[in-house]
Amino acid sequence: MTRSSHTGGTRAREDRPGEEKPNPKPWGGRFTAATDRAVEAFTASIDVDARLLDVDIRASQAHARMLGARGILSREEAETLIAGLDEVRRRLQTGEFRLDPALEDVHMNVEHLLARVVGPVAGKLHTGRSRNDQVATDMHLYMKEAIDRLIAAVRDLQRALLEKAEAHLDVIMPGYTHLQRAQPVLFAHHLLAYFWMLERDAGRLADARKRTDWCPLGAAALAGTGFPLDREMVARELGFSRVYPNSMDAVSDRDYLLEFLAAGSILAMHLSRLCEELVLWSSEEFGFIELDDAYCTGSSIMPQKKNPDVAELVRAKTGRVYGALFGLLTVLKGLPLTYNRDLQEDKHGVFDALDTLEAALPLCAGMIRTMRVRADRMVAALENDFSAATDLADYLVERGVPFREAHRIVGELVLDCIRQGRRLRDLTVEELRARSDRFGPDALQRLSPQAVVAARKLYGGTAREAVERQLQEARAALGEPAPPEPPPPPAGR
Repeated sequence: MTRSSHTGGTRAREDRPGEEKPNPKPWGGRFTAATDRAVEAFTASIDVDARLLDVDIRASQAHARMLGARGILSREEAETLIAGLDEVRRRLQTGEFRLDPALEDVHMNVEHLLARVVGPVAGKLHTGRSRNDQVATDMHLYMKEAIDRLIAAVRDLQRALLEKAEAHLDVIMPGYTHLQRAQPVLFAHHLLAYFWMLERDAGRLADARKRTDWCPLGAAALAGTGFPLDREMVARELGFSRVYPNSMDAVSDRDYLLEFLAAGSILAMHLSRLCEELVLWSSEEFGFIELDDAYCTGSSIMPQKKNPDVAELVRAKTGRVYGALFGLLTVLKGLPLTYNRDLQEDKHGVFDALDTLEAALPLCAGMIRTMRVRADRMVAALENDFSAATDLADYLVERGVPFREAHRIVGELVLDCIRQGRRLRDLTVEELRARSDRFGPDALQRLSPQAVVAARKLYGGTAREAVERQLQEARAALGEPAPPEPPPPPAGR
């Protein structure tokens, strides 16, 4: 055997000019010449699909067991194949066997290694099966488990947000629209906004998993097979909820991957928004939080710098997930039924998006859990703004002034303060009444951040009692009990 320096693969023998030779590939009976080395390099997928090794072996074992149960293979042959596949797995894990790029993909590698373990009976494993339904089954199995891991990581980030919100329930911060200070809100309320975004993300992933939970095995190349397979038996053993009812759809469907990438793209967008806030909040201009040193880096030239690089990279990697979605949509948009080699390109982007999300989620959870909340800076930010203006307008509305008129009156008061370098709370009742006689002596009591927050008791609002209810619902969404109430203080204290 000579190893190709171009591909790292193996060739059965050197080419000799003028000599007609059979192709050594598993499908090579139809061919009279070896595959060009550049073609081998271009079409090989082992560098990508090697991660399907375990699910490929499990699916092959289920297929072999079914072939034995249906009498298509003898019981002894089926048991030999099943035990041989266990041995292939073991030898690959120990390094005794290695995957060969010249065999194109993980599926052909497993079959080749199985032949080394059990001999010619390995050739019977592919009875009633095609690589088309084999790879589709492997991807369905792999993605079901991957989605489960991703949902668990989303839940952990939700838990981190919930814990941080509960620990800072009385902290008030500026709420923003257009990146301009708008109205005071509880810091916990702000964090819980991301909790509910992630709750929808978990729901989308779980919904995508429903379509991933279909078994293609038995569809063969595209038309099914003449062998009396028991597709339901294989599906049950592999944990699928159902089989594809149409063999052509089974081998060509990649909708479930698109659903995963669409849900993953929305999840990545939410992570990016969260990280953008962490970047802003940790800047000197805001100073609302300090990220832990473990999630920051320094500058090669400026000794004082503490850069939120992890948050910035999570924000940037969102584009990779988007790219995977649009890449696969582009691959699929012009494909006729059924299998086309284009579909080999379904894995690169999916695996990259999955790896990106699986790396980003724990990092985001770590940043949330370890960040220091600087409540003093949040309170200071509220001292000199006009974020209580809406409540002053609401005060007038409660006393019969139409809202548009109240809006104008308070807007003029704000303008007066800006011109004089004052705050709304610096105004006197007389100055308020100069703009409207509907102002009473209690109007100024509406201007504190605490009063503004406490007024918003409506379900979903930022008042403490509303946020406490929200925390209970968040705990319930995670299937967790509410934390115990703190014990009462000792008597006499």
